[in-house]
Amino acid sequence: MRPVDNVLRELDELRRRDPDVHGGRLFGLVYPSGRDDIEELIRAVYERYLFSNALNPLRFAAQAGIERDVITMTGDLVHRRATEHHGGAVTSGGTESILMSILVNRERARAKGVARPQILAPNSAHPAYAKAAHYFDMDYVSIPLDDSYRADVAQARRLITEKTCVVVASAYSYPHGILDPVQELAALAKEHGAGCHVDACIGGFVLPFMEMLGRDVPAWDFRVDGVTEISVDVHKYGYVPKGVSVILHRDYDWLWNQTFFYDQWGSGLYATPAIAGARAAAPIVAAWAVMQHLGLDGYKEIVGELLVTVARVREGLGAIGGIDIVGEPIGPLLALKSDTVDLYAVADVMDEKGWHLNRNTDPYGLHLMLSPAHRDVVDDLLHDFSYAVSHHGQSKGRPARYA
Repeated sequence: MRPVDNVLRELDELRRRDPDVHGGRLFGLVYPSGRDDIEELIRAVYERYLFSNALNPLRFAAQAGIERDVITMTGDLVHRRATEHHGGAVTSGGTESILMSILVNRERARAKGVARPQILAPNSAHPAYAKAAHYFDMDYVSIPLDDSYRADVAQARRLITEKTCVVVASAYSYPHGILDPVQELAALAKEHGAGCHVDACIGGFVLPFMEMLGRDVPAWDFRVDGVTEISVDVHKYGYVPKGVSVILHRDYDWLWNQTFFYDQWGSGLYATPAIAGARAAAPIVAAWAVMQHLGLDGYKEIVGELLVTVARVREGLGAIGGIDIVGEPIGPLLALKSDTVDLYAVADVMDEKGWHLNRNTDPYGLHLMLSPAHRDVVDDLLHDFSYAVSHHGQSKGRPARYA
């Protein structure tokens, strides 16, 4: 048996070996708000709900009501029509939300007699769609991207078949931060009797507030005819700890296709709308608390400030020379490429200076997911990046790895 202080000292030492999640030098994986009030609220919620289990909504009815509120508030953001029911569920993250969506579409296709349904997704779609195909005995077909790194609708039309059960669009994509042509893809899906899942795991808490701020945002949510499902991660730009994503269905009855029911054992009915059984309640309640605290105006303020940071970074990168932004990203995610600079070698220098830039493979380059906490490090980032462009050697060959 080890004393508590001894265990905590070792944990502190181990934590120091990893990047500081609040230091503003990570560009993805974590999304710090840079706001003390949000951090303090989350800690207070976790103290209250640290040991709670979100498995049984009948036993913890008030807690279940909080979860329904999170679903409803998220649905309101993406213009899911108001009904007395919530056609959605909270999951542990974007991957699980995508898995649940694909399960629903597989079950609907099988009910129509399609033995091995097909997923049709852009080449830039999250790997969770391919993972779902692997898990659920489905075919995965990739839509090539056009010259602007959006899903090529003409190619999608050529690839869709009677076995296609769902067409995927990203709002916006992880590799490039670019919004797919949702209206065209949704229309294609509807024409062929398929679902259309919009993956807004990154953009779901960014795009609505950009629109409220008067930015030009093409239609992408439930206002688009043919969109049947949307996934939104609250634990990204909703600024809550990991473990909260929402999968939303246009029609309430689709939810039952993702819910597992079982009563052939000795303890009564077991029913879950997602993969997990027992679930930590604290992240869900924290999501509710932060959404209540910030409200639409609070999120709009944060997004407005974030867009200022993005503009500063883009302007600074443009001044360096030889660095190009990939396509036309709509929000705070920037992919970089260059015809004259080895950006992997640049990343090596940035690694040595304590920055944690991500590497892309297509196109070969770098990837920056900007968060509010980057506001205070923009000048340092651009200074070091400019130095790295001018002073890099040969690339050390470090591969691009998301997970």
